[in-house]
Amino acid sequence: MSTVDVVVIGAGVLGASAAYRLAEKGFSVEVLERGAPNREGSGTTAGNLHIQAIHTRRPGQAVPVDSRRFLPLQKAASDRWSTVEAELGEELEVRRPGGFMVAETEDDLDQLTTKAVWEREVGIKTEILDGDTARAELPVLGPSVRAATWCPDDGYANPLLAGPAWLRAGMRLGVQLSPGTPVTGLERRGEGWEVTTPTGTTSCRWVVNTAGPWIQPLTALAGVELRMRPVAIQMHVTVRVPPLLPCLVQHIGRGLSVKQVTAGNVLIGGGWPAESLDLDARSHASLHSMAGNLAEAIRILPPLSRLSLLRMWAGPLAATPDEMPVIGAVPGADGLLVAGGTYAFTFAPLWADVLAAAVLGEPSPIDVRDLGPDRLIMGAK
Repeated sequence: MSTVDVVVIGAGVLGASAAYRLAEKGFSVEVLERGAPNREGSGTTAGNLHIQAIHTRRPGQAVPVDSRRFLPLQKAASDRWSTVEAELGEELEVRRPGGFMVAETEDDLDQLTTKAVWEREVGIKTEILDGDTARAELPVLGPSVRAATWCPDDGYANPLLAGPAWLRAGMRLGVQLSPGTPVTGLERRGEGWEVTTPTGTTSCRWVVNTAGPWIQPLTALAGVELRMRPVAIQMHVTVRVPPLLPCLVQHIGRGLSVKQVTAGNVLIGGGWPAESLDLDARSHASLHSMAGNLAEAIRILPPLSRLSLLRMWAGPLAATPDEMPVIGAVPGADGLLVAGGTYAFTFAPLWADVLAAAVLGEPSPIDVRDLGPDRLIMGAK
């Protein structure tokens, strides 16, 4: 049996950033990953850094996101992303070109006006532009755009670089990485935990569950059932083209996010559902969602109609009933923490700081009491 201070379950961007921060604080850490690091949700996300208020529903989503509650979290995450590359000493392709959130209907316009007030309250800079002014700033916008908000802090990072960079930084500080090592048991022993895998058992004081779609079944191993479910959404990417889109473009009322990445490809997403979800293999993309997502993108950005689609893919994520993130200590399971849910990529460096503070027994750097797993508990065994 091996012994560490903290076992982190899941080597995606949340697990990687948390492991790094915990090691940086002086803890011995082992990261257990059921497959390959950064392969699932973290490696299939768009990598957007959503700083202005987000659209409240992805296609097929029954419950709207409380976008006002998100804003102080987005502001805090934005501040942290501004220093990530310098801290890790690696290029993550963090780009902050700014972003437009567009509106087409009266309801969209009302949402833009309201969110601009909320953004000012938390110190996020946005500016409301009418359609003609927005098109003068970004000529590729289509005629249906009636207004837009501009946020200079919106951006993105490369999800294929971010998680692995945090892992490498953590390993330089002594983090042990164990890929291909699924957790099969979580048992409370004295003041700590025994974490069982097919290769053995690790004893630790704290367990940090950042396993994305697998958060719920892993927490169930500790005797606590959380009301969470895995879902799969999909992304679409075009062939490489010369510079066309200098910033992030999103829609306030529809499932749409579009950007042109460093390599020249245009990446189109917005949370459209995949055809199927398979947590044991690969999820399958939906032609129906592809058609819907691309139609939205072409209407808002007509020049995209001239581009060829290179590929599409689906990736899993963890959803809560209220569509809000979950982070914090699991009641009745002392030393067990969870973090995941909506917009995990944007929040990764912030959640790492929150988790480290919890392990240290220090005050959280931001109030997340309403986002704890207590609201999701179904019952204990």
